[in-house]
Amino acid sequence: MSPTSEPTAAEAPKKKPATAAEAPEPTVEAAPAPVEAAAEAPKKRGRKPGSTARKTRTVELTLTVTGTMDGEWQAELTQSGTRVLQGLSVPAAAVSRAAAELHEDISKAIESVLDAARQQHQSRLAELEAELSKVRQALAELQED
Repeated sequence: MSPTSEPTAAEAPKKKPATAAEAPEPTVEAAPAPVEAAAEAPKKRGRKPGSTARKTRTVELTLTVTGTMDGEWQAELTQSGTRVLQGLSVPAAAVSRAAAELHEDISKAIESVLDAARQQHQSRLAELEAELSKVRQALAELQED
């Protein structure tokens, strides 16, 4: 073997496998006692680490109000996809008040539908009053004879 070269695999001395009796004992470093570690770190109070935002539980309710040009209104209430109420008759005045409470734009849209229904009812009333007056006149003519 040359002094500057490393030993080759053939030249390297072969080691005998170590037995349990010959093996050196592992060194065990003394770990700090858990009591000491707890005394060093102050206890944390309150919430667990993470988001400090408060999680709000939301409830999904859908109120559908349906109206006809005749002025008939119905309400339907759905909670998370399940119908709670269906076909509940609602007065037009209550729909108008509720719309006014919610938002001005909603109120304007509802009032335009209600105004159209009022005009339709007024024209129907005028037709019925004209028909009623004709029937009264025919009845009066029959009684004179």
